[in-house]
Amino acid sequence: MGYFMDAFVAMWYRQIKRFWRAKPRVIGTFLHPIFWLVFFGIGFSASMRGGLSNAFMGTSYLAFLLPGIVMMTIFTSSFMSGISVIWDKEFGYLKVVLVSPAPRKASILGRSLGDSTIALLQGLTILLFGYLLVPSLNLINIIPLIGISLLVSITFASIGIIIATKMQTMEGFQLIVNLITLPLLFLSGIFYPISQAPEWLRIIILLNPLTYGVDVARILLIGVGNFNLIMDIILLSILSAVFMFLAMHQFEKTTIG
Repeated sequence: MGYFMDAFVAMWYRQIKRFWRAKPRVIGTFLHPIFWLVFFGIGFSASMRGGLSNAFMGTSYLAFLLPGIVMMTIFTSSFMSGISVIWDKEFGYLKVVLVSPAPRKASILGRSLGDSTIALLQGLTILLFGYLLVPSLNLINIIPLIGISLLVSITFASIGIIIATKMQTMEGFQLIVNLITLPLLFLSGIFYPISQAPEWLRIIILLNPLTYGVDVARILLIGVGNFNLIMDIILLSILSAVFMFLAMHQFEKTTIG
């Protein structure tokens, strides 16, 4: 148990320290969602004044968009966490982790939760910034929102790690991630209500874990959503547990040639 906790805490701390040392990455990950809010959200919200608010669940487009942008921030940050696995492969650190006496499950769990913590802090920062633009947000629900955000970040951090353990190069990982990221974002209800999507597209939307994270965020922050809150939470809990288990299982089998 001592080895497990030591490895878990060490890897969790390493991921956070590594992130804060990479200043360009810190700046970029915060500016990207802010640009979406300011230039996309405010611009579209202004152009949609005059009766189109009913198309966005009875709210302004900016209020509709903000919970989705918070989840987008958490999604992109956690999903890209697999990059650190590729870096560790290239520079030999992963070999050290694999041959150490510490349990591999503890190492990958600490890595995943470290990346999830970073993603969560980024999402909360964007939420506080967005509150200046949409002061009607229901911030009294911030505690349950933190729990849901953690489930979303664990899910996609685990998926990123699973993909990274299969890749040998940074280019290969980025190609796969770029191929997956845009469909997941645009088919999650972040930018438009999923009720307006064609019937055949809704099937794909319902298979997207991010859809349920966005829906919970909207229910908690602006009081509207597409599904039942309890159902969303149950599905996200199951998905985060499944993908975390798959990530640990895959990492157990990882070898460095």
